[in-house]
Amino acid sequence: MSTVDPRPADTAARLPHRLPDGSVLELGTATAAYQIEGAVDVDGRGPSVWDTFTARPGTIKDASSGATACDSYHRHLEDADLVAGLGVRWYRFSIAWPRIQPEGRGRVETRGLDHYDRVVDALLERGIVPTATLYHWDLPQALEDEGGWLVRSTAEAFADYAEVVADRLADRVGVWATHNEPWCTAYLGHAAGVFAPGRREGGGAHRAVHHLNLSHALAAERIRAAHAVDVGTVLNLAPVWPERPEAEPLAERIDALRNRVWLDPLVDGEYGESVLAVAPELADPELVRPGDLELVQGSADWLGVNYYTPTRPDLVVPGRPPHPEGAAYPGVGDFDLVVREPRTDIGWEVVADGLEELLVETHRRTGLPILVTENGAACADAERVDGVVQDDDRIDYLRGHLAATHRARAAGADVRAYVVWTLLDNFEWAEGYTKTFGLVHIDPADQTRTPKASYQWLAQVARGEVTP
Repeated sequence: MSTVDPRPADTAARLPHRLPDGSVLELGTATAAYQIEGAVDVDGRGPSVWDTFTARPGTIKDASSGATACDSYHRHLEDADLVAGLGVRWYRFSIAWPRIQPEGRGRVETRGLDHYDRVVDALLERGIVPTATLYHWDLPQALEDEGGWLVRSTAEAFADYAEVVADRLADRVGVWATHNEPWCTAYLGHAAGVFAPGRREGGGAHRAVHHLNLSHALAAERIRAAHAVDVGTVLNLAPVWPERPEAEPLAERIDALRNRVWLDPLVDGEYGESVLAVAPELADPELVRPGDLELVQGSADWLGVNYYTPTRPDLVVPGRPPHPEGAAYPGVGDFDLVVREPRTDIGWEVVADGLEELLVETHRRTGLPILVTENGAACADAERVDGVVQDDDRIDYLRGHLAATHRARAAGADVRAYVVWTLLDNFEWAEGYTKTFGLVHIDPADQTRTPKASYQWLAQVARGEVTP
């Protein structure tokens, strides 16, 4: 990759916001477009793969969709006020590709760009740093009809889309993420089939992996050409802990697909031997073309880490129910995934020490500044005090993981921010509206927002009144 920076020397000085400098741990919260915006047929938005997927019977637990969600498309000012009320400085949001290019390429819908103009300006007016994610899984359906992430042309179209958005927003948005959790797109969406687009391609899902990696690098170049700074990507990395010594070979293969298939190209410019052992498709020169991996290497200025739970592979035990993500690791072979107690309401094991280990190891592996870009808990939210959700279990979860983040910093990991998932109860993908992660309760009847006890707790942390 060229070391010549095309940006003017005064770019950093002109931009109002940059990556945190690490002197303190910045706090923030996050959302995603399809989960909160609603308004799926407003202002020229085209259909996405999630609109199509949710329309298929049996794909979503409560047969719901993001058609209304939190109605944040119309209530973005109210949401900006909620972020400001927390007293945190960072808000990570995503941009819906189908709002900008309804057909996935070519024609630009200016009303979509105008909406995100208003979102960014509302945040800046309230002293909040806008952090934009270009892709949080809502691929335009028109591109899926042409093959989606299984074909190279989607990576090229993504770079064009990134250029359109950066040209409009890069004068005010300094921190950019290209992708959110490409593992979910590639393997839950193209191997397990439990996320959009609902494909079950087996090892063919590795094709999506490479096109996602390539699309990040191509888009990062375009964003920087628009004089933006601080371009990264967001990965849902996980510590992989074998449940018994005999499961260590399984753990190595799972780690290759969960973590190394993303980090190897970013750091080393290659798919390492352990990755190719389970994903031989990535050795295909028709897929991985000359120059691709050189583009990916060093293409991130920072790395986002989304952490919720560790991964515990085990040998197959007869009679044990299969884990729902078992099919998301093509090429690994037969295995089980063990989930210990305690668990959140979505069934994920709670281990705050896993975050500390992950941050230390990821910084050692990459040398990059790290943002914890998602961390949070799905809780039943059943207890109410004077009409307010008293989510002490969520507070306990956040307290433990925020403390783990501070321990990782003390151990030398360059962790700059801790961003809570999520601001609002929302459409939780295949779970529909049956699981709630939000700091703010959303009334499903009229989308009224009511901050929970965890919202008040995080505000106290931000003000320095509570030490996690």
